[in-house]
Amino acid sequence: MSLGGELATLDFFDLMQWVMSRCKTGLLQVTRLSTRKRFGFRDGTLQSTGSNDPRETIGQRLVREGLIDEETLFRALLKQEEEKSRARLGEILVRDGLLSEGSIRHALCLAAEAQILDVFLWPDGRFDFDESQAAPASPSDLGIDLRPLLEEGRHRRELWVRLRRQFPSNRLTFRLAVDTVSLSDPALRRIVGLAALGRTLAAISLETRRSEYETTLLLSDLVEQGVLAPDRVEAESTTSDPVGSILTLLASAESRLKEGRYDDALEAYEAVLALDGVNQAAKKGLLAVAEARQNAKLARLVPLEKVPRLRLTAVTLAQQRFRPEEGFVLSRINGEWDVRSILKLCPMTEDEILAIFARLLERNVIELR
Repeated sequence: MSLGGELATLDFFDLMQWVMSRCKTGLLQVTRLSTRKRFGFRDGTLQSTGSNDPRETIGQRLVREGLIDEETLFRALLKQEEEKSRARLGEILVRDGLLSEGSIRHALCLAAEAQILDVFLWPDGRFDFDESQAAPASPSDLGIDLRPLLEEGRHRRELWVRLRRQFPSNRLTFRLAVDTVSLSDPALRRIVGLAALGRTLAAISLETRRSEYETTLLLSDLVEQGVLAPDRVEAESTTSDPVGSILTLLASAESRLKEGRYDDALEAYEAVLALDGVNQAAKKGLLAVAEARQNAKLARLVPLEKVPRLRLTAVTLAQQRFRPEEGFVLSRINGEWDVRSILKLCPMTEDEILAIFARLLERNVIELR
């Protein structure tokens, strides 16, 4: 069975009660503006979640909980990409001895609860529930009871009404009312620092990796303490839908990178970081641009019609250290095939293979004739 519609017609609270009371199994997808979330249920309990909101990744939850820092997260994500495996981030962190399986599971549950609680406050959106998309049982299933989430969702809704009267727009900015020397909490100091820079409520929420509800609650406390004061509401801008702006910029950057428009790709990735200073995809994108530039530079050194030949004996060659892809290219050098022919035999992109040839030339492993 499938069920879909607008959250303005079937309230999310009622939808969750239906899933729980009927012990439903299936996949629920909810969308609002550019934000998309997926919730997997089995027998009325929450088993898995997914979101395209950069605040809601498991990596950022681990950073929020103080279990790892941004640098450790970035290194793990790079390792995940370099290995080209299907290993999850948590599996890599556990394998490398950085976290325990228990701490990963706890963070996953916190992230899942935060994702679903956020939807209780959506003023509108679309939902689609599909029983045919139910995932098979897995050891990684979360098994989260919906009853406490429904109660917390009800509580947040009541408080949200009051908070929205105080701060009617997420485009609201703030100004410092007093000196912040007395603030000892690093999280609060960061929020105040961002507010002092003129960031909107939505931008502060994005940069601190907190939900809009959590951010608004903290800002409300700071206003009541007299640390901050509401300033003005900015005009409609990219921060009104930060997830959509970030996704659009990332897609544009990736497209420009593939087209070899490195300056344009760099500009798009930097625009993402201007919106979201800790965006991991943009950070990896900057490295990809630098690597692509270098590959393109090296590739110009390798004419396609030239025939590569080995300059080292088999014994000397065996003593050298080569990456797997370099070893594959070397295995195709027979003194007869030109570079163009070898390109057709290697399961890599032309830029990657030409860059390998350039590196082998620099190391005097091969020559071109």
